[in-house]
Amino acid sequence: MDPDRIPAEFPAPSFRGAQERALSDLREAFADGNRVVLVRAPTGSGKSLLARAVAGAARSVEAASPSEATGAYYTTPQVSQLDDVAEDDLLDDLHVIRGKSNYDCILPGEETTPVDRAPCARRRGYDCSIEHRCPYYSDRAIASNRPVAAMTLAYFMRTAGSDVFRKRDVVVVDEAHGLAEWAEMYATIELSPETVPVWDEVGVPDVTDDEAHAGGGDGDGDVGPVERTARFAKALLGVCSTAKDDLLAKGDLEPAEAARRDRLQELISELKWFLEDYRDAESATAWVVDQPDGEGGAVTIKPLDPEKYLKHTVWDRGNRFALLSATILSKESFCRGVGLDPEAVALVDVEHTFPVEHRPLYDVTRGKMTYDRRDETLPKVARLCLRLMARHPGEKGLIHAHSYAIADRLTERLERFGVGARVRSHDSDDRDAQLEAWKAAADPEVFVSVKMEEALDLHGDLCRWQVLCKAPYLNTGDSRVAARLEDGQWPWYHRAALRTVIQACGRVVRAPDDRGATYLADSSLLDLFDRAEADTPPWFRDQIDRMCTPDLPEFDPAAALAGVNAEPGPSSGAGHGIGRGRAGNGPNRSPASGSSTPSSDGSATGDAGDDARGDDDPMADHPLSDVWGE
Repeated sequence: MDPDRIPAEFPAPSFRGAQERALSDLREAFADGNRVVLVRAPTGSGKSLLARAVAGAARSVEAASPSEATGAYYTTPQVSQLDDVAEDDLLDDLHVIRGKSNYDCILPGEETTPVDRAPCARRRGYDCSIEHRCPYYSDRAIASNRPVAAMTLAYFMRTAGSDVFRKRDVVVVDEAHGLAEWAEMYATIELSPETVPVWDEVGVPDVTDDEAHAGGGDGDGDVGPVERTARFAKALLGVCSTAKDDLLAKGDLEPAEAARRDRLQELISELKWFLEDYRDAESATAWVVDQPDGEGGAVTIKPLDPEKYLKHTVWDRGNRFALLSATILSKESFCRGVGLDPEAVALVDVEHTFPVEHRPLYDVTRGKMTYDRRDETLPKVARLCLRLMARHPGEKGLIHAHSYAIADRLTERLERFGVGARVRSHDSDDRDAQLEAWKAAADPEVFVSVKMEEALDLHGDLCRWQVLCKAPYLNTGDSRVAARLEDGQWPWYHRAALRTVIQACGRVVRAPDDRGATYLADSSLLDLFDRAEADTPPWFRDQIDRMCTPDLPEFDPAAALAGVNAEPGPSSGAGHGIGRGRAGNGPNRSPASGSSTPSSDGSATGDAGDDARGDDDPMADHPLSDVWGE
């Protein structure tokens, strides 16, 4: 890497805000010999352009010896962020590669078949005569030879050890604040009827109930849940290996059989990795296990602080690293979480140059939205949302509902109030389509969203106001969260929630001359600001210090619809109100996420995860879904 090239590699024709100073600081940080540089840059400051400048300074093929790594990787955990990169003319020299499932086969009769289910994946020894024209293999070949290859973090991790995507000189991770959590997600093993093709061929013991094994003759009474899980994993590994070998012996496979084979191979790799790491006495990774339904029920194996995974999938993939985010709130905590020595990591802070008066916070809290208080508070929040619609009759708004359960109840009440004609929502199947439809709509629609606090660029009139309905605390029913809180890691818990709040606040103000209001509906958000004060960036503290309570219009459904051609009453538009998809309201809903709030005595109260929506395909929203089949 040549740090002196960083400023010249900046792709925009001019600088905005503090970008020029940031480039100088980056050059200096790498020139000082730092292998890893954290870049803490506020939302809307142009992090992707800074990332491109760093990537462009990587060693070139012409300047390298045959044994030296060259080029750069650009990676981000957010698919939408990668989409933005692909569409940005200033970043057109970053070649994007995605997982096989994102490409369709071009063979006659197979045009609707994803590449991961095409004949080359189904038939043993299949020699495709047009592989050189295959959209996936063409993109992969181009990306592997371009100076900068761009991909999701999931794809990047999955290709660790690949002969195609080898070690490069520079790795740039955009939106890097969740790197530790993504590594944990990557290493998590889900064992259920939907994810284990041989589920009906194995007996699933109760691995978590110590009392069930006490005094029994199964030999498991003197060991803990993780050891019992390891024994089950070993037995399952044997069954999976036999089933895979049977499929391989068949030769040509049907698409469903190819999918079964691929999943078995993936599961075998996961189980081997878990058993190897768990049996390694020197491994720093601790493991926890969830089995909420007991014997015969699904088992989830989760790592804590998976340094080993990050070393293999990230830190061994490059010589120099730039990690960019608006919300690396604590350098020390972040570094420890990803297996880095804080003393060996440099930090570049980028100044926030957007006027604070353009990004106001408003205290319109209506009470706590914890699970035990929600029935009391949610109706008040729904009435608040209608009054905010009346305050912004001609402007698009975004309601961060936090969970599908809250989103459903809010949308239902807004429909009952007669303003459904202005309200759009989504479910887990159509979230992207509904988001794009909302952004493209000419009317000032209000979008009730779930998990859209990050990687969403709502510049200008795309959105002028938003509501945070609930403090986004992590689910204390998650064994990883519970284990950390049992260890007294409350600052980590509060930082995680604050990080999400700051990310959400950055969705609606994207430039110095942009403006957007954020309304806080949950009083637990005010508690969060107090608890996480030490980790709050100065520029966000400025917003908190200026926070006030606005004067709102009276509750008037007609005023809330003043900006659209509609009158209060039942709605019928496709994608609006009662016309939206409701795929998650049935028995497929699964308790996968929620939130909680620590009480004054340090204990946790609140949600245990009733709020998340399940899906007919429980793996559809998994962060690695875009690379399965690789």
